[in-house]
Amino acid sequence: MSSETSDTLDQAMVRSSGLDTLLHDLTDRAVREVPGAAACSITVRRADRLLTLAGSDGLPSGLDLRQYENGSGPCVEAAETGAEQYAPDLSAESRWPSYTWYALSVGVRCVLAVPIDVEGETGAALNFYGEESGALGAAREAARTFAARAGDAISVALRIERRRQSAADVRTALLSRSVIDQAIGILMARERIDGRIALERLRRVSQDRNVKLRDLCDQLVARVSRPSDPASGRRK
Repeated sequence: MSSETSDTLDQAMVRSSGLDTLLHDLTDRAVREVPGAAACSITVRRADRLLTLAGSDGLPSGLDLRQYENGSGPCVEAAETGAEQYAPDLSAESRWPSYTWYALSVGVRCVLAVPIDVEGETGAALNFYGEESGALGAAREAARTFAARAGDAISVALRIERRRQSAADVRTALLSRSVIDQAIGILMARERIDGRIALERLRRVSQDRNVKLRDLCDQLVARVSRPSDPASGRRK
């Protein structure tokens, strides 16, 4: 892969507004950079199952899904074994009969699945599809180089996503704690009880009504915070 290609992958990460955008950009770029590739997809094992994180424009929707459903195919083999899989002519391929039939029916004649190392994931592959038999034979080294670079970019993107999610979880937890503390304070003032008893009452009502404790406390705080109607002396 040229230094120009490496630079553009870095630029894609900077421009990307999210993981989905980045991965789609990578698969489209793979089609442009790897000779003979008509489509590209990214397979990753997450939550103990394989899924396609992204696919290039023009990728038939069922091309990877058929493999996952059958538990066999070049993408599955590459992700699960870490060994590159190449089928130069699917019409003469015997390893994955049910998948081969479908791939040929949507115009795919050759497949190259290159395993990639993705931080925090147990199996991944970058999959290249050609419309002519042998179309990817001369591009295998270019595909490997691109896959290695893409693996680095995907790892960085996933790491950023995990940090964002972790920060969001912390913010959610803090907001939940804050509203629960406010509700406890309201009960303490109203009922002249201590904080422990107030929390127990809230939890009991939460269970009786089958409402999350945070939602119950949100409702209580909202009622108390609602401005009073001057005419009636009641809260709106």
